[in-house]
Amino acid sequence: MAGASFRQLLARHDAGNPLLVPGATHAFMAKLIQDAGFEALYVSGAGTAATIFGLPDVGLMTMTELVENVSRINDATDIAIFADADQGFGNAVNVIRTVREYEKAGASAIQIEDQTFPKKCGHMDGKSVVSLEEMVGKIRAACDARTDPETIIVARTDARATEDMDRAIRRAVAYAEAGAEVIFPEAMRTEEEFARMAQELEGVPLVANMTEWGKSPVVDAKSLGEMGYRIVIFPSAPMRAAQQAIVDVLVELREHGTQRGLLDRMYHRKELYRLVGLDDIYAAEERYIPARTSDAAAS
Repeated sequence: MAGASFRQLLARHDAGNPLLVPGATHAFMAKLIQDAGFEALYVSGAGTAATIFGLPDVGLMTMTELVENVSRINDATDIAIFADADQGFGNAVNVIRTVREYEKAGASAIQIEDQTFPKKCGHMDGKSVVSLEEMVGKIRAACDARTDPETIIVARTDARATEDMDRAIRRAVAYAEAGAEVIFPEAMRTEEEFARMAQELEGVPLVANMTEWGKSPVVDAKSLGEMGYRIVIFPSAPMRAAQQAIVDVLVELREHGTQRGLLDRMYHRKELYRLVGLDDIYAAEERYIPARTSDAAAS
């Protein structure tokens, strides 16, 4: 990664100017996010499951599969990567390897949640969480496993949905005390709950998850910043917009037999070639591949 690390970005963004982090489910979407001027992106486990494998986010992917997606995204971009590592893919010992593999793949912020295995999307029903003590051990292991001092460990608690708000706050405080530098309270039900969590963890960098049609209301980043949130992620917004655009094209093709009416809504071929670096390929061909002569062609 050539750009700033997530730690460096966090130091530049306070609650009055929260860091906005869109979600990328594959390398091309990541390039679009970078091209739009964002400083960081989020690699969602749910988005990877849906986009790459056509699966729901219910713990069906392996650590290796998620890490491979992070690595491809890192290779395609130069901005900071905040990556979802589910529940760490096992116990505290498994978390050690998970953190090191994510670091090697290019993640500079690694999120570990307190769900049991198999986990579920934070906005699904039917979740359960491990004991507070087990999660504290995982956080300590994750912090000790880091080989890069720039890496940030993000602890997510899903306890609001499985226990109650008071226990979610208790867990969030304990996770910060265990060494997690950023806390991610998942599935707050109301703006008041977002605000209460921020008040109880004053001074601790917090993540607000602005996913669509989930258990949390959609709140604008300015309002979340005023509550005290330093990071606002939009893990699914680009993916869902792209999915609807695909549906619109397919309906148009089925009903009209042509895409002419949608050309002004499509990403232009020239922009695609620019973003993927086709000119660099042409330059390399010219520099390294000898031109075919008529004799060579004849032979």
